[in-house]
Amino acid sequence: MNLDLTTSTVLPHDHEQALLVARMWVEDAGPIVVRVTEDAIYDISHLAPTMSGLLEMNDPVGMIREFGSPRLCDTASVLANSAQDARDPALPWFLAPCDLQAIKAAGVTFVSSMLERVIEEQARGDASKAEAVRRAVVGVIGDNLSKVKPGSEEAMRLKEVLIAQGVWSQYLEVGIGPDAEIFTKAQPMSAVGIGAEIGIHPHSDWNNPEPEIVLAVNSRGEVKGVTLGNDVNLRDFEGRSALLLGKSKDNNASCAIGPFIRLFDDHYGIDDVRRCDLVMRVSGDDGFVMDGVSPLSMISRDPLDLVGQAIGPNHQYPDGFMLFLGTMFAPTQDRPVEGKGPGEGFTHKVGDIVNIGTPQLGNLINRINTSDRIAPWTYGSLALMRDLARRGLLA
Repeated sequence: MNLDLTTSTVLPHDHEQALLVARMWVEDAGPIVVRVTEDAIYDISHLAPTMSGLLEMNDPVGMIREFGSPRLCDTASVLANSAQDARDPALPWFLAPCDLQAIKAAGVTFVSSMLERVIEEQARGDASKAEAVRRAVVGVIGDNLSKVKPGSEEAMRLKEVLIAQGVWSQYLEVGIGPDAEIFTKAQPMSAVGIGAEIGIHPHSDWNNPEPEIVLAVNSRGEVKGVTLGNDVNLRDFEGRSALLLGKSKDNNASCAIGPFIRLFDDHYGIDDVRRCDLVMRVSGDDGFVMDGVSPLSMISRDPLDLVGQAIGPNHQYPDGFMLFLGTMFAPTQDRPVEGKGPGEGFTHKVGDIVNIGTPQLGNLINRINTSDRIAPWTYGSLALMRDLARRGLLA
């Protein structure tokens, strides 16, 4: 199957009024910060050499609109060349739209995914035990904790009951306790963009995509825009031990972000984020198709509360950060896989195409491979500084 990377499939439905910014690779120049419209891509790197620097501006929207951006190329050709398996390296392609920002993630922010994390833990990462454990856990705590406010007195009373019944979990602690789980998903500059291959660990046989909204936050804790992300997850690794979270989450190409950052303006803001429904489809070469929906209205912690838990007096990010908001999508749909039986749920196969989208942010489309088969990550912050210096963009 080919990746369908066209302006009609990738851009937001209301792209005419959306201010979209991105990063694009150009041969002999490196990453360039650009503005994207349906017809053309415009260079704004002389306004802001880095995406981190752009989001530090008090009014990036106003600055971009006043800036005389030179046209670089048409959008359709860059999208087409962003498909990694059909890429001409001499032509431009889209990168993840963040650069120097830390890449952070909030976990266990939806009830359904919280229950699945408890099940992973109780099953010790063994997919064959998942269905029996799921029935036992739901039998004790139920499957609807959506009205429990994390950190509330009601949540603390529930915690006491669950401890007494012997089913308390570290995942329930961050799901309904006062402190959110905020972890480092990947290193700055390591995320891949639209059309790129995304990686699962070659030793994992129980894993899934995690479609998420990603906030673009500056060093002052201000949310300046939003994009889409795939927080690829290894259920077997993390289920065996929470101390394997780093190995479960941070592998080569296991973090996809894009296609663009939509900057907040009069047409789109945080309330639109709160209302959005995130849709995902996985399509396999074997004919398997899985669909899922993750409504942000079901999140147990407000997005701005999660930002406040990530940055503040105890933790600073001088280059800003990208924050994955978590997902309620926890795939339990069985997939025919050799050696697996009913109740073992979904796992990826190499070649799967993952499409994550919502109308006002467009679609992030990637293909699955194993992390060891994807080209190693070699372009980091030092390489970026060298390219910016060579182009005369460093003060």
